[in-house]
Amino acid sequence: MNWLDLAAYFFGGAFLTNAIPHVVAGAMGEPFQSPFAKPRGEGLSTSTVNILWGFVNLLIGYLLIGRVGDFGLRNTGDVAAAGLGGLLIGLFLARHFGRFHGGNEPPRS
Repeated sequence: MNWLDLAAYFFGGAFLTNAIPHVVAGAMGEPFQSPFAKPRGEGLSTSTVNILWGFVNLLIGYLLIGRVGDFGLRNTGDVAAAGLGGLLIGLFLARHFGRFHGGNEPPRS
């Protein structure tokens, strides 16, 4: 098992996970934070920008997972590396964007 391949799968999982909110928000016609907003990563970008950014993330994730090494869905190490990348970026994004959308401290009833 090549550690460089595992690193590529880790980052591939992160890019694939990051694509989800951008594609979903864009497809719903909703503005959402992106690296192209002002201030960067905090302001809102248009739904069109989010669709484009989401598909760029999908492409990068595909290239890192599908074209580096020999990724195997039945290889636990490969899947764990991609899953860990997705989990960690997901947790980071949940905390980061939770500041703007109330997800860090939901209202109490």
